[in-house]
Amino acid sequence: MSRLSILAAAVLLGLAACATQPVYGPKGPGQSAGYTDEQLAANRYRVTYTGSAATDRETVEDFLLYRSAEVTLKAGFTHFQFDTRDTKAHTTYYSSFAGGWPGWPYHRYYGWYWHSWPFPDEDVMVTPITRYEAYAEIVMLTDDEAKGNPQAMDAHDVMDHLGPKVHPPKPAS
Repeated sequence: MSRLSILAAAVLLGLAACATQPVYGPKGPGQSAGYTDEQLAANRYRVTYTGSAATDRETVEDFLLYRSAEVTLKAGFTHFQFDTRDTKAHTTYYSSFAGGWPGWPYHRYYGWYWHSWPFPDEDVMVTPITRYEAYAEIVMLTDDEAKGNPQAMDAHDVMDHLGPKVHPPKPAS
């Protein structure tokens, strides 16, 4: 394994070690992770949650469910159901390359191919980075509307079950 590959692996391990529990919160200006919601009608909202590169798909979907329950209760309803729902993966690739950094004399870039001459035995490490975004349109329901509806979710139950995942207890110091 080349020194460059070892260095790249060490950097990636260091970044992974710094990864913390995903933070649940609104997506602010200039931020790429967090939730957004938009009222579409008196009882209908569009809710999204976009995770960071360190947030797995299940967590993004749990955060979307939790936010849907919050929006429902805040709007004065007790239940909600999904009208539409989807989770999309956006994958980009980070590449370490042999032959030096950009600007060095032996660096050559040809499309997606990193040329490593005059170091043909150097390794190129490609690391996929996937971010998930969950999207839903929710219809909010009263207790009476939710009765007998198997798709209706109780917002209080959702928050009770997902609360520890969304807001984990702080570790003892």
